Amino acid sequence: MRSHLSATFEVKSWEESAFDEQENLPKLTRALVTRAYSGDIEGSSTTEWLMAYAEDGSATFVGLERFVGQVGGHKGTLVLQHVGSYAEGAAKAKLVVIEGANSGSLKSATGDGDFVANPSGSVTLDLVLN
Repeated sequence: MRSHLSATFEVKSWEESAFDEQENLPKLTRALVTRAYSGDIEGSSTTEWLMAYAEDGSATFVGLERFVGQVGGHKGTLVLQHVGSYAEGAAKAKLVVIEGANSGSLKSATGDGDFVANPSGSVTLDLVLN
């Protein structure tokens, strides 16, 4: 069964540090971020992002997020892959549920979605529960 889910989130912590800075090259950073979700997705998550910043402050990033809580009434964990970009105050990413990395009644979940982080963070997820 495929479900379309929507939620909002609040960033609880953000720890970012550079791991490669060189003159005239994009800065590479790593960030560890925790969030609290509400809506069709209720719970908390931890994400690690790797980012490459351009001179204009925009960035490209990849990340893995482990969510713990309830998704569409199903309890468990999900691991989501993020591939996205940051520009003009907003981060946007495509999400993919990582098969085989989930637990509880979400163990067989598959799907994809979209993530937007701006002044009010939101996420939509199209999820298949087998």
